[in-house]
Amino acid sequence: MDASNKPELLVVTGMSGAGRSTTGNALEDQGWHVIDNLPPQLLFPISDLFSKSSESLIKVAVVMDVRGGQFFADLEQNIQKLRSHQISVRVLFLEANDAALVRRFESVRRPHPLQGEGTVLDGIAAERTQLLSLRETADIVFDTSESNVHELTNRVAEAFAGQSKGFKVNLMSFGFKYGLPADADMVADARFIANPHWQESLRAKTGNDSEVSAYVLSQPGVKDFEESYLATLKIVLAGYRKENKRFATIAIGCTGGKHRSVALTNEIAARLAEDADIRVAISHRDLGRE
Repeated sequence: MDASNKPELLVVTGMSGAGRSTTGNALEDQGWHVIDNLPPQLLFPISDLFSKSSESLIKVAVVMDVRGGQFFADLEQNIQKLRSHQISVRVLFLEANDAALVRRFESVRRPHPLQGEGTVLDGIAAERTQLLSLRETADIVFDTSESNVHELTNRVAEAFAGQSKGFKVNLMSFGFKYGLPADADMVADARFIANPHWQESLRAKTGNDSEVSAYVLSQPGVKDFEESYLATLKIVLAGYRKENKRFATIAIGCTGGKHRSVALTNEIAARLAEDADIRVAISHRDLGRE
């Protein structure tokens, strides 16, 4: 079988209310065969079936969550079993902050599956504890706290459309004062650069404007940082490839996510895009919030 047509098994899991159903629908739109709420014990038979089948079952996504009860507790063990048999499997973990999850449960007027006689927050806390190890070992993490259905759908499409061709990197700028991106694989700090905010002619502009970009990139130490960081990324991305990880989010932050991080993100993205094996997407999380 051609390398680009090797079977792919994706396990979609994470916090209840974080968007698993939306993700499953988006994957179906991208040509994946999606199975919802499969007991982990059936992962191996399913993977064996589709690995021996025709190309029509080349990409299978399995949505799993705490609805599986005791069965779900065996998920990590079954994933390790698959990998020990040289079966390619990746884990997409969906999460969101407590406020977003509570808001979503309240909007649909349904209880959290683990809240029992307690509150929705009790259920969320119990689920976070149960999923901690799985979250830490996931191949891809999406934080959907600030995403609506359409934004999450687009994000899934960007990450998994044509996934087998090349490595996908999302370069994200952000503002530290709005919090760290929970789904970033690597975080860089651009606050060592002189802030254009204190330049009257640049304050109202953003890092997307050529004047701000030129100012930021010409500051002392920026060129050295850029070259060193790109060298580091080359090593990290090569390691990700060896581990069969083909999607990464690289976040670069400054104070407000308006000037320095935006300019530096655009520059790093342009340099990474020079590699024909890397597909680059750019997002500026906090641009426009100030």
